[in-house]
Amino acid sequence: MITCFIRYEIDPFKVSAFEEYARSWGQAIPRCGADLIGYYAPHEGSSTIAYGVYNIKDLAAYEAYRERLRNDPMGRANYEFAKREQFIRREDRIFLRLASTPHTELLKP
Repeated sequence: MITCFIRYEIDPFKVSAFEEYARSWGQAIPRCGADLIGYYAPHEGSSTIAYGVYNIKDLAAYEAYRERLRNDPMGRANYEFAKREQFIRREDRIFLRLASTPHTELLKP
C-alpha cells in the first residue's frame, strides 16, 4: 500500500472554489478505485496551502485509477472546473509508504 500526498498552492481568495473541488473528489476518487483519506483546505496559518491524501495498492493500480478518473464524468468535470476557475496555482504529488507499523503495539523485550 502506498499513500499519495498532493500539496496544492491555491489562490487565497478562492478557498471556497477549492472546497467545492475537494467535495467532488470525495465522490469521484473512491468510485474510481482509491481509498480517499481526505482533502484539507486552509484554516489557520497559511491561506495558500491545501492537501489531498489517498491510499492505493501500488503504482500500477495508481495508473489504472488515473485512467478511470480521466474517463469518469465527475472527474472530467472537476478537472475542467479547476482549469476554468484557476484556483490551483501549483500541484505537487508524492508517494510514500507507511514505515511506522505497527504503531499500536508495544515492543516486547
